[in-house]
Amino acid sequence: MALVLTGVAVITGAILAAVNQVTKEPIAIQKEKALADGIKAVMVCDELVVTKTDVVKQNDAKGKELSYTIYQTQDKQGKDLGAAVESATMGFGGNLKILVGFDPEGKILGYTLLEHAETPGLGAKADKWFQADGKGNIIGKNPKEELVVNKDGGQVDAITASTITSRAFLLAVNNAYKAYKNTPIDGATGASKQEK
Repeated sequence: MALVLTGVAVITGAILAAVNQVTKEPIAIQKEKALADGIKAVMVCDELVVTKTDVVKQNDAKGKELSYTIYQTQDKQGKDLGAAVESATMGFGGNLKILVGFDPEGKILGYTLLEHAETPGLGAKADKWFQADGKGNIIGKNPKEELVVNKDGGQVDAITASTITSRAFLLAVNNAYKAYKNTPIDGATGASKQEK
């Protein structure tokens, strides 16, 4: 009986490894396409080129090191469009990962949720809430002065019944802005330095 169970476990493990190997590349291609589409969406431009990808590490208010990926973009004529920044924080239901587009002055062009575990019908509304008409709209705002929900004395309406998600979302946007504005510049070339 032990030999049969061992044989079944070995065969099952081999099948799972083979399936993983077969699906690894298509999954990576799909993620890459989703990211490229997301960058176009948040930069509000279909004809753009990602000229540089930087990884910036910063400590949050609690001293925890966070990592941000910054995609510097230009249009086809070489004009600087700004950057799309990946940022993540903890929401109500778990990790909340966003991609935010900033113009060269730091104004928010757009955003998209890359990953979240928020409550459907409540916190999951963040994908549209902060770009809809009304006091919750952050498009066109510059987070130089941090974006804060009005319940905490700020200027942004929180998602109804989802203040924790709203706070987490705005924290991710504010952190993305700081990472974008604090990207180290190489004095010789004017380009951002990329961490390895």
